[in-house]
Amino acid sequence: MNKIFYFDTETTGLDPKRHDIIQLAYIVEIDGKIVDENSFRLQPSNYDTIEKAALEVNKTTIEQLKGYPESQLVHGQIVNLLDKYVDKYDKMDKFLPAGYRINFDMDMFREFFKKNNHKYFGSYFGYHMLDPIPFLFFLELKGLIKLESHKLVDVCKHFGIELDAHDALSDIKATRQLIYKLMEYLKGVEK
Repeated sequence: MNKIFYFDTETTGLDPKRHDIIQLAYIVEIDGKIVDENSFRLQPSNYDTIEKAALEVNKTTIEQLKGYPESQLVHGQIVNLLDKYVDKYDKMDKFLPAGYRINFDMDMFREFFKKNNHKYFGSYFGYHMLDPIPFLFFLELKGLIKLESHKLVDVCKHFGIELDAHDALSDIKATRQLIYKLMEYLKGVEK
């Protein structure tokens, strides 16, 4: 059974240890079918380290953040979600994490678990990750595509995918579409 957890985060900065997730959106895909999707907005655990530029990118204010649920509450909801689809005691039952430049989001998500005193992030996620970036680099190297940049907004524009940039749910839906378009594209290249 293939279990993919597509997800994207919006954050208060770029350092996973200092900064916090303020939006996490996900799509759960099992055997090619979407079985769950949602977006959580949450308060940062530390207001003192918020980068003003990050809030500008996210189009979020401190006042809005204060109205979001607390981090611990959202963490509990996310763990309940993960428990619904993964047997955390089965080493072979894990999600394949997927996203655009997924390493950043994985680092933020892993630190989010640590900040909420939860040591078992690895019980839910495998260490292999699905990210379209290497495929894009390969296609460019082979001269099969030419991109303005590797920003998600430019890549989506190139492939005709609708995107409301820097909204985590829109970003992850677009990323999933991109991954599927790249798989179709690669099928055509194989022939």
